[in-house]
Amino acid sequence: MMLGSILAMVLSAGGSADALAQVQVKNVSIQVPASWNRTEEGGTNKFQAPSGDAYFLVDVGAVQTAGMKAQTCVDKIVASIGGKGWERLKVGAQPAAKRQETDVAPDGSGAVDSVTYVGCDGKTTWSVVFYLEQTKKERFAPLAQKVGSSVKIQRAGGK
Repeated sequence: MMLGSILAMVLSAGGSADALAQVQVKNVSIQVPASWNRTEEGGTNKFQAPSGDAYFLVDVGAVQTAGMKAQTCVDKIVASIGGKGWERLKVGAQPAAKRQETDVAPDGSGAVDSVTYVGCDGKTTWSVVFYLEQTKKERFAPLAQKVGSSVKIQRAGGK
């Protein structure tokens, strides 16, 4: 009864409750908003909000060096894309990092926040980069966190 009334409240507050669905990108599972449009180009998966106010990119790759420690792998990723401003965390029980940045349009007409999550288990690397219009931050920032922290690397053959 309690949960039902909470859901009713959320839905009546604008009907923007984003139901999450688990999807597979290569050997990574991730929770994404079920209503968002998924496309793929050059190995990058793009998920776009129906409103067009936000989207995120998911990339999954393989570590080239055998036997690399997961934390070393994350450190290398972070260093390669600008080592400052990263928050270290764990996602799917593996080392990961997160950074938030704001880009303002040259003419000052608007700003876009990007929230980047990267992670590695020593074999597989992944990144989720979420772009949202800053005016929609209240709506999309919590969603960016849910998506970015939902990544789980699937072990092939139980390894």
